[in-house]
Amino acid sequence: MADKLMIVMVNTDPRNPSELGAPFFQATVAAAMEYEVEVILTARAGELAIKGVADKLHVQKDSPKSVYDFIKDAHEAGVHFKVCTPTLELWGKDLIPEIEETVGGAYVISQAMDDDTVTFTY
Repeated sequence: MADKLMIVMVNTDPRNPSELGAPFFQATVAAAMEYEVEVILTARAGELAIKGVADKLHVQKDSPKSVYDFIKDAHEAGVHFKVCTPTLELWGKDLIPEIEETVGGAYVISQAMDDDTVTFTY
């Protein structure tokens, strides 16, 4: 049985914040279940790694909890956040402090192919 969950956020779009709650919530739950969990932000979702973006978004209208609050909750639960290198070229390099590492496509592929890793994509 796998002991690591890798969540790749590549198709979620910050312009539709209602899509953003589930991946962060599931990452938090998996970390609470003591799985190793990492979230990779790439493509349009990589914009969430930039300071000032996620804190302006809310999964539900009029909710006091921002998407950045979801990210902080997940990180506090033990989720590791990474951003793909090309994302920095698209959105900038002023990253939120929860981003622990910048990785490339080879990293994502090697982790996804590992027998000990289950990969979810959003």
